[in-house]
Amino acid sequence: MSNLSGLTECIYSDEAILSLFSGAATVGQMLAVEAALAKVQGQCGVIPASAAAVIDAVCLGGEISDMLDMDGLATAAVAAGNIAIPFVKQLTAAIARVDAEAARYVHWGATSQDILDTALVLQLRQLAARLDAGLSSATLACARLTGAHRDTIMVGRTWLQHALPTTFGAKTAGWLEALERSRLRLREDASQIALLQFGGAVGTLASLGSAGVDVRRALAAELELGAPAMPWHTHRDRLASLTASLGVLAGTMGKIARDVSLLAQSEIGEVSEPAGPGRGGSSTMPHKRNPVACAAILAAAIRVPPLVSTMLSGMIQEHERALGGWQAEWDVLPQIAALTGGALRHLAGVLDGLEVYPDRMLQNLALTDGLILGEAYMLALGARLGRLPAHALVERASRDAVVTKRPLRDALREALESDAATRGLLSDDDLDRLGNPANYVGEAPAICDRVLAAWRAGRDGGQAA
Repeated sequence: MSNLSGLTECIYSDEAILSLFSGAATVGQMLAVEAALAKVQGQCGVIPASAAAVIDAVCLGGEISDMLDMDGLATAAVAAGNIAIPFVKQLTAAIARVDAEAARYVHWGATSQDILDTALVLQLRQLAARLDAGLSSATLACARLTGAHRDTIMVGRTWLQHALPTTFGAKTAGWLEALERSRLRLREDASQIALLQFGGAVGTLASLGSAGVDVRRALAAELELGAPAMPWHTHRDRLASLTASLGVLAGTMGKIARDVSLLAQSEIGEVSEPAGPGRGGSSTMPHKRNPVACAAILAAAIRVPPLVSTMLSGMIQEHERALGGWQAEWDVLPQIAALTGGALRHLAGVLDGLEVYPDRMLQNLALTDGLILGEAYMLALGARLGRLPAHALVERASRDAVVTKRPLRDALREALESDAATRGLLSDDDLDRLGNPANYVGEAPAICDRVLAAWRAGRDGGQAA
């Protein structure tokens, strides 16, 4: 990692997740797997119980730095092709210093990928718990916004232009649903990947003879993992699915950040990120209040998809053990996890403290002098004239309103009164009612109610489970 990325990575990534995948944490999980392996092999009579006790005690009983040379592991991994080979050598030497006989049984019957993949699964279990907690916080904040702004009328925009009225709650309800879908996807993916990897050199456990099945079951139980019917050394679909779900989550968060940053533009000013000392300032313009959290989320959303594509490309693995595809995962997956976690941390903060300006939303609704209600007028007239003639009439009135710089209501009234065929089709009361944005938000409040009800039901069900 360059000095620059070391300085800036904390902006985009979740430090706790980076710590989960640090060298020390990875080696710590490998030691936990080796300890569990020795323990169950001692219980199954594969290795002497005395040797198992020594291995377990050494793996779990001291500081990693006192036992292993981390720099040496990294250096030796260049020639070995992975860190498991020098790791086993160093671990064996460390155990030999305590009990030379016990050292004979270190890593018995396992292969490098068994240890590395199972350690990874243990890390992913911690990752899933952290992301689930982050998503719970983000969805809770989003639900609060949805409830609070169920009836807060604002401009609905298509192609970045004023379209029709909606409510801010309907917008945040869309955010809430998408985040909740990601939460459920990640829970399912985490469940699917919580599997032991243990098969020996080509997945047959031939090295353990008739004891292989018992050791596999006992090891899975010891680590509180599922025991798959067979190893998954070169079948990375579950892992790819998890990272793809992280990519989807990153994209969803990017969409929300894009919405917030657009609404926070000076010309629009309908929301702003939470304020704070030193937050969002400029090195030269003292008035600036930049959406810095949105920038970090968007940067992560841009960076994650190419990394996910690496995971998907790496699925094409050869026979029983991979040449390149597996190795491509090692640095990419932690980056995906840390970037997604960092974006989620920023998003939860934005949603929790988002400043919303309903008065500005009303001002923006009025910018087009009623043009935003053109569809409402058109449909009301369409019931009397037919849709196409009504559309043409309102379109002409809209053009006239723009040219004469007056409200659409007035231009339309004049157009209706100028022709005997249309005179009196809409009364002044009708024109006023149809020109009120509050009367043309459709299902927006009901959408908020349905989304919140579904979210509460899922949340209560998840807590009960």
